[in-house]
Amino acid sequence: MTTPVDITFTETDLDAIAGATGRVAVVVTPSGKMDAGARRVNRVAKGALKRFLESDKWEKVKPGEVRSLAWPAGLEAEAIDVLCLEKGADPLETRKAGAALGKVKGAAELLVLAGQVRRPGELAQGIALRAYTFSDRKSEAPEAAGPVTVMVSKPDEAREQAAPLLAVADGVFFTRDLVSEPANHLTTTEFANRISGLADLGLKITVLEEAELEKLGMHLLLSVGHGSVSPSKVAVMEWSGGRKGDAPLALIGKGVVFDTGGISLKPAGGMEEMTMDMGGAGVVVGTMRALALRKAGANVVGIVGLVENMPSGQATRPGDVVASMKGDTVEIINTDAEGRLVLADVLWYAQEKYKPAAMIDLATLTGAIIIGLGHEKAGVFSNDENFCDKFLRAAGNEGEGAWHMPLGEAYDKQLKSDIADMKNVGGRPAGSITAAQFLQRFVKEGVPWIHLDIAGVARVGAETDFAPKGATGWGVMALSRLVADQYEGD
Repeated sequence: MTTPVDITFTETDLDAIAGATGRVAVVVTPSGKMDAGARRVNRVAKGALKRFLESDKWEKVKPGEVRSLAWPAGLEAEAIDVLCLEKGADPLETRKAGAALGKVKGAAELLVLAGQVRRPGELAQGIALRAYTFSDRKSEAPEAAGPVTVMVSKPDEAREQAAPLLAVADGVFFTRDLVSEPANHLTTTEFANRISGLADLGLKITVLEEAELEKLGMHLLLSVGHGSVSPSKVAVMEWSGGRKGDAPLALIGKGVVFDTGGISLKPAGGMEEMTMDMGGAGVVVGTMRALALRKAGANVVGIVGLVENMPSGQATRPGDVVASMKGDTVEIINTDAEGRLVLADVLWYAQEKYKPAAMIDLATLTGAIIIGLGHEKAGVFSNDENFCDKFLRAAGNEGEGAWHMPLGEAYDKQLKSDIADMKNVGGRPAGSITAAQFLQRFVKEGVPWIHLDIAGVARVGAETDFAPKGATGWGVMALSRLVADQYEGD
């Protein structure tokens, strides 16, 4: 799997600048003010940095952007990377600036002179997030990424501040790796094996196999996997870092490792992208990894339903009626609306088994949310305005786009079935909302719940502030922040 970028913090040593190899980064304010490190770089480079900052080119550079001076005279380095950053930049601005450095870094070593950066931990996290690549399935290994050295006046403080942030970045990397994997490598069994490996971090792992799922009555989840040779599973990850006896926050993920649509077969064009249909489960697993790595002081349980939706002689058919673990019956109108079936049973299991303080489910659930919100924001549905506001605040603070979407009884009419308790789809109008309405039927009264439809943000066709094109790991940072803000401490 992908190895996170090697980042170390050291005390500022201006004498080491001239002999530094790779790239040297300096931080300069929009007005062109240089700190001690930048002034030393300028002297060694025979005034090249000062000439650049006095040119009209610097006037066009915005805070958070990087401009590079290639092969500067007087330095061994291949480039001076000039980062424009306000001295009082907030954490999110600082992280975005770090991501700009991570983008230009490539495989080179990077020395960052961060003496005037208030929060070097966020700068380091941004560098790590944007320097990510996934190349596990290429026959020729890429050039190894060079280390990053961040020079600051108080390295011990910087190291302590950065540790939980880099743990979260590690969780993001884990999620991106999972979402990037092709389905012939990330089968339901392999996914469960990778989850089981997290036991080394202190997580309690339980994997429920088909026989036990049958006994529990998870017929909706099992129906999705009937057409596949890959066995359906439910994987449970428990982190008990909070007070003993406190009800946990439950994170629940859709883990459809490949989605053909089943008997309601998808069009061939673009079907290869359905390797990312386990994105919700990927975020849950990455978040649980991050919480364990940073030793979160909270009780959190992550539960993911792992299935593959394939057509075969044993596959569920449109028109079939299937009973849920809750006991409600569902008329299957479209077998391509399978994620909600997986989540419905897992939501009910989470409540029956763990009696959670609150629940959040994540799923690449509907194309309708992409029509509504594009690839900029995830759809947020909730039965509890206070809980929803807390999540939206956490997502905003982490720079992860999210938008509050409506729920309402009027939409339930679209799910009415003549032969069962409900249909699994409500037609094209308000498709993402009716999907959320379906899930809400499996949430017990009084349990705060959020549904996150991440179909538009789990994997994108263009780079973002924190990720190259491809898997983003959206949600790991927001969920870790929510846990830190609302579930840790006294």
